[in-house]
Amino acid sequence: MSDASPYDALLLLSFGGPEGPDDVMPFLENVTRGRGIPRERLEAVAEHYLHFGGKSPINDQNRELLAQLRRELDARGLDGLPLLWGNRNWEPYVTDVLREAHEAGARRVLTVFTSAYSSYSSCRQYREDLARALDVLAGEGRALEVDKIRHYFNHPAFTEVNGAAVADALAGLPEPVRDGARVVFVTHSVPTAMDDASGPPAAGGGAYVRQHRDVAAEVARVAGERAGRALEWDLVYCSRSGPPSQPWLEPDVNDHLRALHAGGTSAVVVAPIGFVSDHMEVKFDLDTEAAETAEEIGLPFARAATVGASERFVAGLVDLVQERAEVARGGRPPQPVSGGLGPSHVVCPVDCCRNLRADLPAATGEDYVAPAGV
Repeated sequence: MSDASPYDALLLLSFGGPEGPDDVMPFLENVTRGRGIPRERLEAVAEHYLHFGGKSPINDQNRELLAQLRRELDARGLDGLPLLWGNRNWEPYVTDVLREAHEAGARRVLTVFTSAYSSYSSCRQYREDLARALDVLAGEGRALEVDKIRHYFNHPAFTEVNGAAVADALAGLPEPVRDGARVVFVTHSVPTAMDDASGPPAAGGGAYVRQHRDVAAEVARVAGERAGRALEWDLVYCSRSGPPSQPWLEPDVNDHLRALHAGGTSAVVVAPIGFVSDHMEVKFDLDTEAAETAEEIGLPFARAATVGASERFVAGLVDLVQERAEVARGGRPPQPVSGGLGPSHVVCPVDCCRNLRADLPAATGEDYVAPAGV
């Protein structure tokens, strides 16, 4: 099938990141606006970016992902579908990109988030930004409709590529410690209250952790089959940024590495399943800080690759684009999944991944009311 109707454009929507040292503080101010983050904390985070020359790796990774998406779309006969890239926190800003799309004739846009899981920060916040952009465009007399693909954390393309990456990392460890190596799956920490509110209310919350644990089990299974043994694993967190008084998901990856070493673990593979590409949380929190922790305590360490722009992952994203288009046309296509959870909702339910600070409009959901005239 090579039909993307009723969609006349595809948008890759990402977090954004600075392109140079002068961009770092303005970017961080965009990210944290309205949250009361102390200047000292922003300056500390800025050092992470400046450590890599002030440029976030996420931008070039998105450009590569766009190139591979274009290749896959063209190969499937979707060469006439415009492919767009917009960001939440840095250029190209999503409002500007959607305005340009409307000027080019787009009226219904399908969106792919560079985030695989359910939570406020990994889904609803993107939806709020889309709603804000649509409101601005409606004020300019530009009527535009936006949908998104379903969450892809448990799509076979995502888990299979991660499983192969873990197996490759295991194979790269020194042979004497390989058989005793443990897999440490890592994702971005969030406040426990955010996890409690993640997912549809009817499911009782906790979707963020539940989805990650499901993915971890499936990735460990895939990697274990390749390695020829059952793999022991843990789920840990990185990049905590809240005040000490606020509970966040734990344990921290560095604390956990020390605990594993003290308990006699021979080696670790650190697998960043919470991230689609090697952006700052991977390059600094894992490749720099966690690797330094492992070296300090003498724990053999290998880091598994992210899915990035791999051919299998990109093909899976395009499968989801075509699946969502068929749903929009009234069809009921197959929804392949791996692991123990079923396919995610196509349209976000009311109060899904609720914003605990404010009740703001969020596009692509059952509770979204489009601006007048849209």
